[in-house]
Amino acid sequence: MRHAQDFVGEFIGTFLLVLFGCGSVAVTILFSAHVGLFQVALIWGLGVTVAIYATRHLSCAHLNPAVSIAMVIGRRMSPSRLPLYLAGQFIGAFAAAAVLYLLFADSISQYESMHNILRGSPDSVKTAMMFGEFYPNPGAGLVAVVTPFTAFLAEAVGTFVLVIMIFSLTEGCNLGRPDDALAPFFIGLTVTIIISIIAPLTQAGLNPARDLSPRLFSMLAGWGRAALPDQSFGFLTIYCLAPIVGASLASIVFTRIIEPLMKKKGQADDCLCAEKR
Repeated sequence: MRHAQDFVGEFIGTFLLVLFGCGSVAVTILFSAHVGLFQVALIWGLGVTVAIYATRHLSCAHLNPAVSIAMVIGRRMSPSRLPLYLAGQFIGAFAAAAVLYLLFADSISQYESMHNILRGSPDSVKTAMMFGEFYPNPGAGLVAVVTPFTAFLAEAVGTFVLVIMIFSLTEGCNLGRPDDALAPFFIGLTVTIIISIIAPLTQAGLNPARDLSPRLFSMLAGWGRAALPDQSFGFLTIYCLAPIVGASLASIVFTRIIEPLMKKKGQADDCLCAEKR
């Protein structure tokens, strides 16, 4: 199959990202293995870093449909390659959710029994949040007021910042960027920072595949409609559409405003801009 490496790279990378990230949420809920939001956010960031390093020789290691769509809008990737990228991302995330459930199924059942949680009931959001995301974050501690608009804005802004950083870290005309070998580390660090700020509101999905695929798995695994953050399928708007909107706006802002300014400054300083990938 032509470009089969694109599918394989995105599948493996997204699988690793979700396995590490959702796994950190799972062990925090079940075993109190981590204390505080920053520890979980850091594991998510490290998961992103490791996943990119592991797969960027196969694909471009987007590992996120919103990022892939932004790359197409910014003309950094051919639209013909998008379907394989999306397929790899959504299937990889679903497979990771299945593996996590196999690992922790007995522990989840024990937790539900100890806390008198009936899977599929509204109270089972406490375990469903290991897979899909909810607003306000059920584990935030204090009761937060998060309207659908606020949740949409949080996911869009978070993804906007992430994609701006990805473009900046991979743009040859950005002479202040770190070496290519360090770019995955700084992308992961960006994810850690964003999650540390946004997660109390929405759990900080920033990635339609990371949310939709594990959420669908949890619905099939017994949580049913309890796996939905509201009863009107608003998760499609907040956790799928909002990241795509934020990423698309970031792509337009970077390619139409920031990138031309970088090139102009590079020419003024007699600097040579490396070719874009």
